[in-house]
Amino acid sequence: MKKLLAFISAVALAASLAACGTSTAQPASDGSGVSGTFTGEAAGQGGEGNPVKVTLTLENSVITGCTAEGPGETDGIGSKAIDSMPGAIAESGSIAVDTVSGATVTSNAILAAAASALESAGLNPEDYKKEVAAAQASAEDVTKTADVVIVGAGGAGMTAAIVASDAGKKVIIVESQSMAGGNSVRSTGGMNAAKTKFQDENEFGESAGVEKTLKSADSFTGTNEETIKDLAKTVSEQWTAYQASPEGYYDSVELFELDTMIGGKGLNDPELVKTLAEKSESAIDWLDEIGAELHNVAAFGGASVKRIHRPVNAEGKVVSVGAYVIPILEKNLNDRGIEVLYETTANKIIMDGGKAVGIEAVTSAGGKVTINAGAVILAAGGFGANNDMVVAQNHPELKGYITTNAAGILGQGIDMGVEVGAATVDMDQIQLHPTVHVADDGSANLITEGLRGDGAILVNAEGLRFYDEVSTRDKVSDAENNQTGGYAWLIVDQKMLDASAVIQGYVSKGWTVTGETAEDLAKEMDMDGAVLAETIEKWNACVEAKEDAEFGRTSFAEKLEGPFYALTVQPGIHHTMGGLKINSNAEVLKEDGSAITGLFAAGEITGGVHGANRLGGNAVADFIVYGRIAGESAANYLK
Repeated sequence: MKKLLAFISAVALAASLAACGTSTAQPASDGSGVSGTFTGEAAGQGGEGNPVKVTLTLENSVITGCTAEGPGETDGIGSKAIDSMPGAIAESGSIAVDTVSGATVTSNAILAAAASALESAGLNPEDYKKEVAAAQASAEDVTKTADVVIVGAGGAGMTAAIVASDAGKKVIIVESQSMAGGNSVRSTGGMNAAKTKFQDENEFGESAGVEKTLKSADSFTGTNEETIKDLAKTVSEQWTAYQASPEGYYDSVELFELDTMIGGKGLNDPELVKTLAEKSESAIDWLDEIGAELHNVAAFGGASVKRIHRPVNAEGKVVSVGAYVIPILEKNLNDRGIEVLYETTANKIIMDGGKAVGIEAVTSAGGKVTINAGAVILAAGGFGANNDMVVAQNHPELKGYITTNAAGILGQGIDMGVEVGAATVDMDQIQLHPTVHVADDGSANLITEGLRGDGAILVNAEGLRFYDEVSTRDKVSDAENNQTGGYAWLIVDQKMLDASAVIQGYVSKGWTVTGETAEDLAKEMDMDGAVLAETIEKWNACVEAKEDAEFGRTSFAEKLEGPFYALTVQPGIHHTMGGLKINSNAEVLKEDGSAITGLFAAGEITGGVHGANRLGGNAVADFIVYGRIAGESAANYLK
């Protein structure tokens, strides 16, 4: 499979939006036009099995009302279109309303379902496609004042805003896109945190993982070697003490640090990693306080033990962390009356006497926005959606690669910081995620790493396992790229599907193939059934023995048993580990190590936390921990 940017063909799009409609009222027969309610549906992100449904109310063939349902659409992305577009259709009487930027699939499904509803009323949808004047942002110049101005309404920016607001500060956020969330809303796994009460609810069975990490530390050479050896010495002592008196679940701040440093190949800033690990437990508690519960704990790639904390739905099934947390952060913004200026792109930090005292931005209509503030927080994300910027970091091999990044992740915030003297670090460290599924419509979709932690395996086109599935992302991606076609199949079973709303979503979207037996599954995957059956049998023997002699995997769940489900995955650009240089107070630093007064940063816009490779679950930890620190530091600076 080629790692090319997805091209959405008209044929694929039409197929994905195949629609049907029904009516709940009969058209009038007196020549006055059609009146009643009529429903249409079309496949969106939820697929044909969980379509978008639109109900139109007609009076004399005029659209007077519109509602939409999309239970299969992504919270915080597709749900934005479900919430906003029906009102626009009802108000305008047209199905040619603007789509929601960043929610193209859901938006198009709404329009297709509306067209289907019109057809069910015996009407021609083309007659209802009158052009609707788009609501324009003001082109007038605007000046506002705040205590703290934040660039970016992703996880880090919203977290910082909540904390600063709770400290009594007036906060304004500017966001370049039409919705909040950035890359954060696309996070599928969870949040790493050490020594939480929720870990203690699990039985400890990860001895092999701890031993493997200590062995890796012992053989480690390179940058921050002394730090890693010292951490390993502390962890070894803790591990010995735990084995002598095994109470609760074993994890520690130092083991979290050690995993992160080894995963980052020692390029991480040890102080930033220490802060991340030390403040992770309190970050989980803070999320509880604002209404976000991450209590389900599991294994994840690069972690020695079960450390990733995940949300579950009302049925107890695991759901995507970003789609769960981002709407809760938004609610907290609204509850506090925090102003967010959408479709407003910051382009300059205002400096006065060496201090950051505000920003300048531009609206989508071209209006200039000036926000004077006592402190500035940059939380605009990395640059994973800017392929030219990625390639410019000495990565010509990534030209044209697919990406999981949101459209607004273009690196503008990093450029703004550099323009006022900020240093950058690790800009050439670009992470590929090994499990990205390219759908029939050409979209690149992140497949949660949690599936591998829960027991899924990867096989190549020949039906063979080829690497430790829960190793670090860089290593698994490299291994995948070396397989036939540069892709793999991710295999789960019915037990895993029943426990995960996330997997159920993949199935309903039509991304998977299935088989009652390994041989049946192999037919759908176009490979030798005997080979795949032997591969699964060998893996199940590894699970039973809790040992993977061939590839050294140390994370085991339950045996894989039919029915089976599989989908194709390949590496895609996922995270940029480099960015603005900060200290543990989230202050932005100059090349000489001194802080730029009044300027703070948090989240993927910063560098140093993750080194050469980010562990799954550390991005959410990063944006919550350092988002809180940035908000607190800015508020304290203004005292």
